[in-house]
Amino acid sequence: MPSSPKLVAIAAAAALFLAGCGASETAASERPVDCAKDKCVALTFDDGPTPFTDRLVGVLNDAGAKATFFMIGNKVAANPAGARRVADAGMEIGNHTWEHPNMTTIPEQYVPEQLSKAQDAIAAATGQTPTLWRPAGGLTDDAVNAVAAKDGLAGVLWDVIPFDWINDSNIAATRYMLMTQIKPGSVVLLHDSYSSTVDLVEQFIPVLKANGYHLVTVSQLLGDRAPGSVYGGRDNGPPVNLLKDIPAEDIPALPATPSPAPMPNFPITDIPGANSGGPNNGV
Repeated sequence: MPSSPKLVAIAAAAALFLAGCGASETAASERPVDCAKDKCVALTFDDGPTPFTDRLVGVLNDAGAKATFFMIGNKVAANPAGARRVADAGMEIGNHTWEHPNMTTIPEQYVPEQLSKAQDAIAAATGQTPTLWRPAGGLTDDAVNAVAAKDGLAGVLWDVIPFDWINDSNIAATRYMLMTQIKPGSVVLLHDSYSSTVDLVEQFIPVLKANGYHLVTVSQLLGDRAPGSVYGGRDNGPPVNLLKDIPAEDIPALPATPSPAPMPNFPITDIPGANSGGPNNGV
């Protein structure tokens, strides 16, 4: 039976209304992330590039996530292609010094080169000249910060430290720290020198996304930082317990393979009596 003109008009109006709602929802979902309004977290990874970095970047890409990688200059020089792949994936690259020394205890004449050599190596490998740096162990002081300022570098420490290097064989302990400490605006310290950390990230990203978090770079989270300034601290604050866990069946399964040994930092050769930290002091 032919439809009446009145029914046709009502149906057309309803279709236009629903189409408008869909367009509005699409526009909202596609708008740029604004960390002043949206829940954001910045995962950061120190001490790369390493044999585990490519897999980590793949995990992040698959999740539509971004992160910041604070790279050690001599590792970049040894593996420029690996560093380049991180940059080409749209990740942010930061300076983690040339050899990973304690910047507050080495003789002051070695401080400028630890930053500038890393800057040069990263720029040559990735095409990015870092504007952010992270001192080894989060250890810096006013004199070091003044040198960093001359290289246009702002220091970034962290809000959440889950001790992934201590908990290499016990990612449940690292996961517990993430579950209890992360809140909107957190900068999280992790390391891409541990395959166990990559496992953890692969299984934890779904938790963050289920809780409404966007995974962004430090610069996207914090905006431009003044050279010589330092953000964050070296310790965790009191637990916030804001994250809700997800069902076990929603957590990706991992391959049943042993966890390779972590990649150590290279021994320091430029500074007498210094060591590079990490497993076995870099040896």
